[in-house]
Amino acid sequence: MALGLYPIAYLNLQASLANIDPAMLEAARNLGGRRWGNFRRITLPLAMPGVFAGSTLVFIWAFTELGTPLMIQYPNVVSRAIWDNVAGVTEGKSSLGFAQVLIVLAISVTIYVLGKMTFGRAGYAMTSKAAVGAAAQRLRGARSLLAALPFAAVTFLALLPHIGVVLYSFTAIAIEPGVGWGTPGEFGWYRTVLPDRFTLEGYRAVLGTPEIYTSILNSIRYAGVATLINLVLGVAIAWVLVRTRARNRALLDGLAMMPLAVPGIVMAFGFIAVINQWGLGEAFKNGPFWVLVIAYSVRRLPYLVRSAAGGLEQTSVTLEEAAANVGAGPWRILLKITVPLILANLIAGGLLTFSFAMMEVSDSLILAQLPKHYPITKMINVLGTDMGGPANVRNACALGVLAMLFMTAMIVGARMLMGKKMGAIFRA
Repeated sequence: MALGLYPIAYLNLQASLANIDPAMLEAARNLGGRRWGNFRRITLPLAMPGVFAGSTLVFIWAFTELGTPLMIQYPNVVSRAIWDNVAGVTEGKSSLGFAQVLIVLAISVTIYVLGKMTFGRAGYAMTSKAAVGAAAQRLRGARSLLAALPFAAVTFLALLPHIGVVLYSFTAIAIEPGVGWGTPGEFGWYRTVLPDRFTLEGYRAVLGTPEIYTSILNSIRYAGVATLINLVLGVAIAWVLVRTRARNRALLDGLAMMPLAVPGIVMAFGFIAVINQWGLGEAFKNGPFWVLVIAYSVRRLPYLVRSAAGGLEQTSVTLEEAAANVGAGPWRILLKITVPLILANLIAGGLLTFSFAMMEVSDSLILAQLPKHYPITKMINVLGTDMGGPANVRNACALGVLAMLFMTAMIVGARMLMGKKMGAIFRA
């Protein structure tokens, strides 16, 4: 879970650190401040909105994670217990499962409130363009190696599963011709560090089967529309939380974060129950597009809210007030002042929303019921659990590799855009 969730903290911290005025640290150094003292008294307090946003999302996600305990068959966590009890509805255990859901909600909200009081209570906004530009410090020799080692270790551990999936996607099985140094007619990966024989049959099967490659297009559509919806809702909710003194803002904040505390499988069963109650079961089965979009949007809305709120807390309201004083309307201020200033935070939140919506498991497994509507995660699950032969698992790996390539291209593109926009107000 740590290897899977650290990008959430990383992207939020990166956006927060880029928005810090370098003149603050320069002034501290001129007054005799030392490196660790400056970090503790200046950098960390100024980056605290990002710390709070990232740590809150990571904790609540890890607390309610279902996929990892299911895959490694570990039953002693509350999310797995909820799965077992809700899935055991015919055994009369559903009431226990939903009672556990309420307990998880209470604990998650309590942890969030405590974190808000401890880390997220104060926001320190930058007021104007800095007098100096941000400059990266070049490390050399042993210092550069020491700085690179943690990144190398995390990258190596995080890439091991991906490497295994990539290698298996190219592995030839006994009935297929392969290229390599193994014995013909034998499976290409057995008791060896690397596969013995390689083939492209898995990718031919994926791209040559309409139901399989359509799942990629379905996921892009579902996740794309959900991200657009969350951008609008996330900015609106964050604006109310940070820029207004409306009553019950704390309640709105808790409600916005609550979807992370509800296990996806329980939320999916809730959608099914509502649909059946309204008599829309057949219509939903034949066209679940908007149900899946809404499910993805609800589950991933907290990412946009926390990212946008972190950006607004670091952006001085005086810039918006100045625009209002010269006659700009609320919408013009939002589009011309506020959104450009927090664009890095919105990119980070949008990237997280789209990425995790593309890879959403629980809602996808329950809500997509016909093969033509399967998102990529449901199709990978169907292929990977098909015991008809190793080719099915290999095809699932090939589909996973294509999904990884698409996600990598999107992340690289977003990173290039963030490099141009993030903290641009403090660059010369």
